[in-house]
Amino acid sequence: MKEKKTLGVLGGLGPMSSVFFYELVTENTKAEKDQEHLDIIISSKATTPDRTAFILGESTENPLPIMKEEAKKLVNAGAGVIALTCNTAHYFYEELQASINVPILNIGQLAVEHVKESGFTKIGLLATTGTVKCGIYQEACQKAGLEYIVPDEKNQDRVMHLIYNQVKMGKKVNVPMLYQAANSLFAKGAEAVILGCTELSVIKRNNQLPDNFIDPLMILAKKAITECGGELKII
Repeated sequence: MKEKKTLGVLGGLGPMSSVFFYELVTENTKAEKDQEHLDIIISSKATTPDRTAFILGESTENPLPIMKEEAKKLVNAGAGVIALTCNTAHYFYEELQASINVPILNIGQLAVEHVKESGFTKIGLLATTGTVKCGIYQEACQKAGLEYIVPDEKNQDRVMHLIYNQVKMGKKVNVPMLYQAANSLFAKGAEAVILGCTELSVIKRNNQLPDNFIDPLMILAKKAITECGGELKII
């Protein structure tokens, strides 16, 4: 059995997805009493500047200094493993990892590994424009020898509308709009679609999307459990 480590969650990016991640970790941990769950410390710095806006040059507010500060707080508080719950924030992964001496789990690498192990060879990506532009998932797919497809401009606009104008604003989600974007990728040969934004993970939870809609947040949660010495519940 692995040594138990405290999980640090670098969240707040946005808050709803961080709450969902905590739920996923708790729901998927095999435990018969409170004490068998993981010790978890959560940073939810919701005022962290928008990652996509900075990456696209629409804002000069760099979120990295705040992310580094919050990661160091988690380490100083005893975190032995850190989960970064925002996909887009992985644009800063290498610099963030270099700033602390405990491992940060990489959601993109983990999701692509899962996709490959599942037998898929051609993957569609739904994510923020920031995540698409910076190539987090594309690079991971190339390393894994997988083909990938990203949406055209019209469908990328649909994805951004869902994320920023519906989920982040706490409004009812237009699920058919998500299927429109996904189906444009399936029509080009995608065998599965990665939901490369935690707001999209929330949509999957609330609307029971099919299994070929891959949720990286669930994959991250399960990896966090095992890396911290916990045991996965068979659900």
